[in-house]
Amino acid sequence: MLDEVIRVAWQDAEELKKAAVKRPPGGRGLPSREQRSSLEEKPMGDLDSEWLRKGATLSDKTARTEFGLTQDGIVQAIRAGKLQYRLNSIHGNPFLRLLRREVEALVKKQHGDHYLKAQQVKTELARINKELKQLKTRIAALEERKSKLMADLGR
Repeated sequence: MLDEVIRVAWQDAEELKKAAVKRPPGGRGLPSREQRSSLEEKPMGDLDSEWLRKGATLSDKTARTEFGLTQDGIVQAIRAGKLQYRLNSIHGNPFLRLLRREVEALVKKQHGDHYLKAQQVKTELARINKELKQLKTRIAALEERKSKLMADLGR
């Protein structure tokens, strides 16, 4: 099911690219300087700025782990028009990027406000515990370095 969504999204993206950048006569080469500058000068709307803001989007995998959603549930919500998505890929591995506010609204509607708050608290606790573990490891390494320096100083 996800493969179908990804295939359709790639086709849509390719069509948008072709429509946005018209090739010079002959259909080869890069767009002209005027075409490139006109594409760059277009102001971004409020909708695009949300996709670019840090923390405003999350991957489908993150939505599954943070909010307890299933992949089928995400795909159904996309098809129903409840979730917007953009197709991304990292090192050739495609994934769906979703708007965090829409995912939260979906979870709140499906499971209630209490469930959403509980999931957010669990996620925050996991992040804090991970950071504490990293800091403890860093402190141990610094203490070891300090003891080596003190020993070298005493010689």
